[in-house]
Amino acid sequence: MQTPHRSSDAPNQVSPSPDWLWQHAGWPALTWREDVVAPALAAARQAQSRVLGMTAVLDGTLSAEAMADILIEDSVTTSAIEGERLPVDAVRSSVARHLGLPHAGLPVPDRSVEGLTQLLLDATRHYAAPLTPERLYGWQAALFPSGYSGLQRIRTAELRGDAPMQVISGGAGRERTHFTAPPREGLDAQLDNFLAWFAAAPYMDGLVRAGLAHLWFVTLHPFEDGNGRLTRAITDMAIAQDEQQPMRLFSLSAQLLREREAYYTMLERTQRGGLDVTDWLVWFLQQLQLAADAAGQTIARTLAKARFWLRHAQVPLNERQRKVLNRLLDAGPDRFEGGITTRKYVSLTRSSRATAFRELSDLVDKGCLQPLDGRGRSAGYEIVW
Repeated sequence: MQTPHRSSDAPNQVSPSPDWLWQHAGWPALTWREDVVAPALAAARQAQSRVLGMTAVLDGTLSAEAMADILIEDSVTTSAIEGERLPVDAVRSSVARHLGLPHAGLPVPDRSVEGLTQLLLDATRHYAAPLTPERLYGWQAALFPSGYSGLQRIRTAELRGDAPMQVISGGAGRERTHFTAPPREGLDAQLDNFLAWFAAAPYMDGLVRAGLAHLWFVTLHPFEDGNGRLTRAITDMAIAQDEQQPMRLFSLSAQLLREREAYYTMLERTQRGGLDVTDWLVWFLQQLQLAADAAGQTIARTLAKARFWLRHAQVPLNERQRKVLNRLLDAGPDRFEGGITTRKYVSLTRSSRATAFRELSDLVDKGCLQPLDGRGRSAGYEIVW
């Protein structure tokens, strides 16, 4: 079994260079410069430690709320990276059902949303369970319960077919190939090699291992669709193994969505490079650091949200009002631009304008909302934090 290994020396020069990473002699024996990676790794570890420390203030209920917020963010953003926009309320409903949280008034999620929630939970809740081909097949099938990706019939619960797997952009005559995956022949053995390495947990830092697992699996691209989401789920699993706890405390997918263009650029650059993947690991660890830093804001929102509902536990509200309040609370202070207006209330709840105005006024009277910037009730409204 060939495995990645550290290197303290400059990478070997390969001439002429193959087109893709997996075509290099010695693949998948990736190397990296420890001295270059070390500062980024230390910064990521510090950010991770700060998040772990913040969780000490969370009791059981708040821990579930924090996990739900992270899981919702993870579900929405890992799909958005692939250009798929999931309805947030459906994701929230699915997450709440699986975590035993209140979900009254939320829509019943469809099977694809349920499948994604189950996949992400399984990857982290059961991080110690072996990652096997059968488990990967189940994850990929959960993403496409109908057997279709959009309007196209795809293979599910099995590896891709013999057709070349490429990522191409541009119209006819202007196509640009960003990536070509290894051929189908030998793919079973390559996947087995990856899974054996992942199971062996070779002696290396856990966050470095997560970055290598991310790159290795996305290079294999073993399925007809869903490879990106599976890659990020495996990465979450590797981080959960490093932290030795099933609760995700920060969303790497959310950070990768914020840096989506740079993410794809870095992946393409790495795929076109040699076996030394120092630059990839440094970039990956920097994204982990930023994701952990952003998690502090998410946990703060969770605490503020919990305190809000504690204050208003006995206030009679209908389902539309609760939905709007939750949307504002999820956004956090100053992140719902312009506040909630009558027009936005109508759009979110599909109510009449008269109903929206009446229910917003009721929320103000009950102390849940206040006019934005004190400009009176004709302006937007914001949460009374």
